[in-house]
Amino acid sequence: MTLKRENILIVDDNYDMLEVLQRNLKALDYHVYKASSVQEALDILKLSAIDLLITDIQMPEVNGIELLKYANEHYPFLPKLVITGFPSVNSAVDAIQSGATDYLVKPFTSKELKNLVQKSLKNKKASPIQFSKKKVERSETPSVYAGIIGKSTPIQKVIESIERVKNNRATILIQGESGTGKELIARAIHYKGSFAGNPFIAVNCGAIPENLLESELFGYEKGAFTGANHTKEGFFQAANSGTIFLDEIGAASASVQVRLLRVLQEKEVTKVGTTKPQKIQIRVIAATNEDLYQQVKQGTFREDLYYRLNVVDINVPSLQQRKEDIPLLAQHFLTKYAKEYAKDKLKLSDRIYKVFQRYAWPGNIRELENCIQKLIIMNDDQADLPQLPAHFKYKIEPTGEEQFMALEQMEKQYIQKVLSSVNNNKTKAAEILKINRKTLRNKLES
Repeated sequence: MTLKRENILIVDDNYDMLEVLQRNLKALDYHVYKASSVQEALDILKLSAIDLLITDIQMPEVNGIELLKYANEHYPFLPKLVITGFPSVNSAVDAIQSGATDYLVKPFTSKELKNLVQKSLKNKKASPIQFSKKKVERSETPSVYAGIIGKSTPIQKVIESIERVKNNRATILIQGESGTGKELIARAIHYKGSFAGNPFIAVNCGAIPENLLESELFGYEKGAFTGANHTKEGFFQAANSGTIFLDEIGAASASVQVRLLRVLQEKEVTKVGTTKPQKIQIRVIAATNEDLYQQVKQGTFREDLYYRLNVVDINVPSLQQRKEDIPLLAQHFLTKYAKEYAKDKLKLSDRIYKVFQRYAWPGNIRELENCIQKLIIMNDDQADLPQLPAHFKYKIEPTGEEQFMALEQMEKQYIQKVLSSVNNNKTKAAEILKINRKTLRNKLES
């Protein structure tokens, strides 16, 4: 499979416009980088192979005309498309003279954007800095890439994204349900790229108490607080020159969010208890199983930090969205745990695989792995339907005489029913059930 989608950089200080542009361009199967300032755009241009630049003109500090002039000399073969809400003859002339290849006035339709983008890319001159249209690398077999198992279209799109970003320091936001393998993807980005020999530090922001997260991330000076008996480096300093992976980023407190924003803006870290900053060179990959954009709208997550983290976004498909990969994943876990428990002859019946294909998998790959492990522990030669938990199997709603069951079992069945009705969308299910996603996950895993 070849990489087909072009890399497009969009630059606008209006976050809503960035969202609109990204949504439209991704619907056209383009790979999108986002910047809310000219300085951010310059960083991305230096780190990434961009096929088309789309920029607003009116922006604070440095405007889009200056960006066009810079790009015109440093990236002469790069087509440049200007979008503005302040149309005038003079501004149009300035933009074209500064290197813009075309001009689009807000508001515009998705069709107008599509036509202009296609026109700009079609007229692009051959350039020695174009992204190489090479085949996706495979590390083991055609169905395995850096530990990521699967041949389905959704997972191959994730692999395409990894190939595009693995060799640059663009900040990445990985979004997906719990159990889909977000850390595995972060590790693939690091270890398949040119920084593989440098540190990879994974931090679960949700697992560290809020009052300790700041000092753990950024380090602290001796005497900074009670119990700070010595100076300590933080996770950011430990990951210097490599990659830091911030899992469950939505759990970061307001004060931590402010400091993270400064790290991304200034490329420097300040330990707790000191005002002396330390320059670092680092790639930040953040991940969340929550709807971070919704948290921004609710005011619980900083909008400016969201867009700093979301320069490149990778959406990880749920297991239900890639069911054709279930046999490959099941076989992988079967081989892994059969070897671990010295049961190399154990097999799963065809009937189990059929049930696996029908089941909704609310816990995603983690649930599949746990299920396979239990089957291996409880069997010696072949596992069949009797060994599967009851909630995996076909259900018929009782009629006639009422059948009683444990409250916990009834609750789990009802949750499964709600999940099925919303195509396994946990956010929607949690809204219907009037609980949060974490409570929903705990009830499913109990």
